[in-house]
Amino acid sequence: MNRYWTLAKRPPPPWPDGGTFEMRQAEIPRPSLGQALTRTIYISLDPYQWNYKRRGVEPEGAPCHARTVSQVVTSHIEGLVPGDFVFNTNGWAEYGLMGEAVERPSYMAPRKLDLAQGKISHAVGVLGMLGLTAYAGMILQCEPKDGDTVVVSAASGGVGQIAGQLAKQRGCRVIGIAGREEKCRYVTEELGFDRCVSHLSGSFVQDLQAACPSGVDVYFENVGGHVFQAVLPLFHASTRMTICGLIAHYGDELDAKVLAEEQQAAEARGAKVQVVWASEYVEAWQDAFLAEMAPLVASGKIRYREDVREGFESIPGAFAEMLKGANFGKALVRIARDPTIE
Repeated sequence: MNRYWTLAKRPPPPWPDGGTFEMRQAEIPRPSLGQALTRTIYISLDPYQWNYKRRGVEPEGAPCHARTVSQVVTSHIEGLVPGDFVFNTNGWAEYGLMGEAVERPSYMAPRKLDLAQGKISHAVGVLGMLGLTAYAGMILQCEPKDGDTVVVSAASGGVGQIAGQLAKQRGCRVIGIAGREEKCRYVTEELGFDRCVSHLSGSFVQDLQAACPSGVDVYFENVGGHVFQAVLPLFHASTRMTICGLIAHYGDELDAKVLAEEQQAAEARGAKVQVVWASEYVEAWQDAFLAEMAPLVASGKIRYREDVREGFESIPGAFAEMLKGANFGKALVRIARDPTIE
């Protein structure tokens, strides 16, 4: 049987609770001609998924959406054989189909993984849509220049840690914003950011001002709320801002309104503001992104931390913790053995 998690409540509450998700099971699907059956190994947990669930994007009773890394069990697809590893979107399920008649947006199209490029889990992280999001937002939209002061919120998270390091590669002075002290230490000592300030500190606003005495040239937004309010006064007329996420508002009914308000507030100070959707960059930039990023990761010039939880039953709890910022690095759940590391 194929176990999977689905929404138990519609509409779901503002934030997940113990009754938000329900485990179900069904027969393992059988692949038709042009399809392959895959077994899920890694499930990616990302803040955007909560918006999917709250806005009814997922069909009722269907497995919760998520990007996944899986291994081929049975294949009727040319060039794909049992044992191959793939990026796909099985969601919160142990098994799933890929190939013909399996509807997926083009930017989530399955692909066979090249083991020479790195760990298979990286396909839903630093070498996947998460990494491309950081690359598109920081490099293509914000265009950081040597000597710029760059601020990255949620700096120890999946996207933030990559975005800040890419700015360092361009010669920028990078200031991270994180929560717990251990996260701030990781951002400076491991990732190489110049400073990191805690948004949990009672002197957060003053600490950020002291870290950015000449203002902010680039702001990579992942949080919103009081973090954005602290950064905003440091903007000047040539500041470039990318909005990647507003995790502080994902439990609000008015998160779209908040996004518009942030844009307006930043533009009122003369800043150039863009929202990053990695899906818009896949076709034109994925190859260039991988060509730059894969060697940087392999050489250790880009460091990347994963927070891997274990077991199919742990998915809902790990997802709720990720939304609260309790994860430390890119949030993943491993639900089957990874043969490449064992």
